[in-house]
Amino acid sequence: MNTLDIQHLSKRFANARFAAVNDISLALKNGEILALVGPSGCGKTTTLRLVAGLERPDAGEIHLNGRVVASDTVFVPPEQRGVGLVFQDHALFPHLTVSENIAFGLRGRKSAEIRTTVNEMLELVGLTGLASRYPHALSGGERQRVALARALAPRPVLVLMDEPFSSLDADLRGAVREQVRSILKAMQATVIFVTHDQEEALYMGDRLALINQGRVEQIGAPEEIFHTPATRFVAEFMGASDFLRGEAIPEGIRTEVGWLPQPAYVSQPVQVEIALRADDVDFELSETGNAVIVERFFRGAFNVYRLRLDSGQVLHAFKEHTQILPVGARVRAYISAGHPLAVFQNGQVVSNGAE
Repeated sequence: MNTLDIQHLSKRFANARFAAVNDISLALKNGEILALVGPSGCGKTTTLRLVAGLERPDAGEIHLNGRVVASDTVFVPPEQRGVGLVFQDHALFPHLTVSENIAFGLRGRKSAEIRTTVNEMLELVGLTGLASRYPHALSGGERQRVALARALAPRPVLVLMDEPFSSLDADLRGAVREQVRSILKAMQATVIFVTHDQEEALYMGDRLALINQGRVEQIGAPEEIFHTPATRFVAEFMGASDFLRGEAIPEGIRTEVGWLPQPAYVSQPVQVEIALRADDVDFELSETGNAVIVERFFRGAFNVYRLRLDSGQVLHAFKEHTQILPVGARVRAYISAGHPLAVFQNGQVVSNGAE
């Protein structure tokens, strides 16, 4: 039995151009972390709020551990769903200590049980020495771990996390998400993790669900989503792809930067787009080349070069940090991926290496 089953879930708000959630179906196994990822306004948080019971769906069903908690005829309120919530602003009670914040969701239980659970949570999140502090005396990362401990203390069926690291600075965010993922896995928690940050989604999720305009475009393991995108949107959102025009024939694809010997599964010549990331492209100085360097971006360990092809198309390519080439230099650009690439016709994949 899955911890969570969502079937044909939909929600539209008044005067909205698109449905916030449009016929979404997905399932979550026990102990799995699913990252909902997509641009702002795509429906991620609304999906989370529907699962939590903070919004009523217009259509569809939500099942938690086999129990219907939302449908046309059933609506179980949030406090009866056994769901833990972690928000981006932490939502800690400023007048309560760390221990008291963690114990808040345990009200009604025996004092001894509450003390034991709070101590277990403090140890789990590494805050044993800070039990008597108030939220204002904690760092951002510490407050985030208190919020997580409070959500986990009642042993919820499902933990819902909405952009939990967005208020942290970049360096702290990386350290905290590593700590939090370890804690969630130690607890064998089942989690929906909402983020618009693709790097964060790839790190946190056992699986990813890419959402666009209220619809799920693709669900799969991080490697599957990144290497074999099912739609142009997925390729563009996950990895900042450039799209090189080409002509596909059954044997391969002709492009401005050379021949790509990758079957496109077409019966006649068609115009396609190839998704290329900066690590799929290389170039060398050449006075008779097919491109010009228009910009260089230093990224510490490497340089990113922006190349303008003779057709006007733009591609990006990585070079080692020691290879500093002048803007304006003419070069020969070519594909150097060494693996199947995603190829699209009218936004839909025609070849990406997936079986």
